[in-house]
Amino acid sequence: MFLRTLPAIRTRCAQVHHLAEKGALQYFDYNPACLDDVIKFCAVHHRGTSRVSWLFPPLEPFPVQLTLASPSIRETLRTRLIPWRHLDAGHPRIAPLLQTWSAAGVSTTEQCKRLLDLFLVSVLLDAGAGNVWTYTEPGTGRTFARSEGLGVASLHMFCAGVFSGSEDQPCRVDAQGLAGITTDKVAEAMQVNAANPMVGLDGRVALLVHLGGALASNPQFFGEDARPGNMLDFLETQSKLKGATRHIHIATLWTVLIDGLSAIWPSRHTLDGVPLGDVWPCPALALAQPGRPESEALVPFHKLTGWTAYSLIEPIQTLLGWKFEGVEDMTGLPEYRNGGLLIDFGVLTLRPGTLSPGYFPEGTSTGIPRLPPSHPAIVEWRAMTVIELDRIADGLRRKFNLAPEQLTLAQVLESATWKGGREIAKKLRPETGGPPIDIVSDGTVF
Repeated sequence: MFLRTLPAIRTRCAQVHHLAEKGALQYFDYNPACLDDVIKFCAVHHRGTSRVSWLFPPLEPFPVQLTLASPSIRETLRTRLIPWRHLDAGHPRIAPLLQTWSAAGVSTTEQCKRLLDLFLVSVLLDAGAGNVWTYTEPGTGRTFARSEGLGVASLHMFCAGVFSGSEDQPCRVDAQGLAGITTDKVAEAMQVNAANPMVGLDGRVALLVHLGGALASNPQFFGEDARPGNMLDFLETQSKLKGATRHIHIATLWTVLIDGLSAIWPSRHTLDGVPLGDVWPCPALALAQPGRPESEALVPFHKLTGWTAYSLIEPIQTLLGWKFEGVEDMTGLPEYRNGGLLIDFGVLTLRPGTLSPGYFPEGTSTGIPRLPPSHPAIVEWRAMTVIELDRIADGLRRKFNLAPEQLTLAQVLESATWKGGREIAKKLRPETGGPPIDIVSDGTVF
């Protein structure tokens, strides 16, 4: 089905973007001249920081010589992607873990499977946690918030065997272990209480429970012991050796994730009886194409699936040396950090009076609306974000004379737009560091 494919995301988002160019969106005005300011900010906003000191050291040569003028771009080329970076927040954790496994005689293939296990649950747990929740790391006493806190917490849960059904093998995720997941267990592990509330806790727990069912229901992807890392065995059967390097198309990994994990997502919209996942109607598209089937006004994002794909590619490439083909089909992630960057720099401006007063919470003076993911304004915002991220990436490549394979979209997302969205949010809204539009999160979309 087209709406569940990778190309559908960019195709439908481009249709929304075309409406924006004609001034035909319902909720936003589009100001493309402001994009230059975004590109400049993304190119230099890390200047003077020392993030590289705690990044996981590269296991393979970088594709270009690091002689660029901008510290931010040098760091972008060295950056591990989400969630690897979040798991290493503050200091390296993955490298010592790999070293421990190696010393214990764990094969490289099994190490990769364990990282696939870990990264998948980390992505599912890493939805917006709100502006209040924090996690204090055992042993170091360091406190982390938002994505870094969720990443560090998920790593400690993984190492403690929270997701494993085997006492002898705590560092794994399987259906048996996930069957024992409860809200109380996750709340305790993530230090959630009345004084430290987390947005979307129940939704997060539901994802983990449903993940266990999906793993058990798809042995062709996840093996008889129903484990995420076993997808590596399936991917190998679909790959080809070219010389000494194993090649596989990104569409194969996407199929595993979109089909094998479809049961974990809440049922929002279906088409011909098939649940679509992170796919939403866009009224502006419907108005622009009267008489067309309703399905043609649906816009797919599959944000968490895309995030998972990016996250799983990295350990496979790094540990096993595989090469993924067709990664140009991958899109930017339509979430509130990347999208917030566009609003905060004026690329998108919310039209006055288009939102009813009910979307502005009482008792607050921020003027920031609070909307559910299904609201048409959020759908427009996310669709515009996908296409504008492509344009930002192209702008950065032109600025530093880099080819797409030298500065990938994934690298731009991690070290430029996502990081930039967080920095500008802190600057403009220092009391919360939250986005310019607050999204009612249930832990299953963002």
